[in-house]
Amino acid sequence: MLTKDQKIKFVKEGSKELSKYSTVGIVNLGGIPDRLLQRSRNGMKTEMKLILGRRNLLVKILESSEKSKKLAEKMTGTSAIVLSNADPFELFKGFKSNEIRLAAKPKQIAPEDILVQSGETSLQPGAAVTELKQAGIDVQIQKGKVVISKEKVLVKKGEPITKVAAKVLQTLGTMPFKASILPFAITSNGMTFTKEILDIDPNKTISDIISGFRSAFFLSMERGIINQYTVKPLIVKAFMQARALGIESKAYEPGIIEVLLGSASAQASALSALGQQT
Repeated sequence: MLTKDQKIKFVKEGSKELSKYSTVGIVNLGGIPDRLLQRSRNGMKTEMKLILGRRNLLVKILESSEKSKKLAEKMTGTSAIVLSNADPFELFKGFKSNEIRLAAKPKQIAPEDILVQSGETSLQPGAAVTELKQAGIDVQIQKGKVVISKEKVLVKKGEPITKVAAKVLQTLGTMPFKASILPFAITSNGMTFTKEILDIDPNKTISDIISGFRSAFFLSMERGIINQYTVKPLIVKAFMQARALGIESKAYEPGIIEVLLGSASAQASALSALGQQT
């Protein structure tokens, strides 16, 4: 239990640290394994700093600066303050890259279909075979090794994990759950980013932008909308259409008459060759 003086000192020092960084965020640490916290702190120690403490003291630290006041309203439960000079999206990505896999526990809800793949295992014949068969998994012994002959959806998405299923997954070394420390709000340069905004797939975003640009480009070309991207292609398109129309109507204009003369010459040559044959 901190004394009043210790609390004042904690808030004062935290506020001082906060002023040194351009990016401030908050993370929820409720239910986060200690090893994940240590992994994230060790893996990102050059990118960020965490301030851990009682929620009411952390709120006072955030309220001490105009740039982080809005975050104080979002802080709930067991949380921590994140300080960094990194871009908010890069900071979020750094946290996400430190996620860990967790074993399944009975009564947990499957986040997706949990599939047991077919193939040879590293298990030895014995009690493990009995466990697998109790879970409805097709198991065979081949050359002294345990082989799963047919893949099986052990637990469907959204269903609770039974004791038998949890035991089998542990035996097989399958860890279907993920855990990561993810900032649920970050403020930088006067802007506040929520988890939903920060948690984007860069590759998908780039793909969506390219797809959207192509659709807009082709629509603009079709409707004759002039902008910086379509002006040159539209000029080329108009020229080609005008040229084709001029050739079809035999208009004696520069750029067309040469084509007409070439076509007439070719036709004359063909007639001459035909006359010689007859």
